[in-house]
Amino acid sequence: MKLALCAVGRLRSGPERDLVDDYLTRFERTGKPLGFPSVQLIEVEDRKGGGMEAEADLLARATPAGAVVAVLDERGRTLSSPEFADQLGRWRDGGRDVALLIGGADGLAPRLRDRADLALSFGRMVWPHMLVRVMLAEQLYRAATILAGSPYHRV
Repeated sequence: MKLALCAVGRLRSGPERDLVDDYLTRFERTGKPLGFPSVQLIEVEDRKGGGMEAEADLLARATPAGAVVAVLDERGRTLSSPEFADQLGRWRDGGRDVALLIGGADGLAPRLRDRADLALSFGRMVWPHMLVRVMLAEQLYRAATILAGSPYHRV
């Protein structure tokens, strides 16, 4: 299984980068004994100003061939943390590579969103795409702790 977090934009040094790095390091430590690989963080940037369509092309090229594609989108399914952990475990157990895609400030192009295997939402509110990256990294770590039976996740 390969696990890729593909996102539009580059996180510069600062609190968001620190949080993403921290949660992905925690995920790697907790997830490795559970059969999860480290997360490959792939950042893409549309330097030509082509908008959502150009970003969709960059994200599609960054997605590992044959991977399950899960996009973060406000119109997606809202899963509980245990449900997300179960889904991640099913992908792992099925030997599936997974690409988690986060669009830019304007979201994802409909053609990319429509071809996804799963659209996930962190609620009906719109979140800054850089914070979504932090929230997703935390949920990956939380999923690993749930699958490991750790007390980090309390209901």
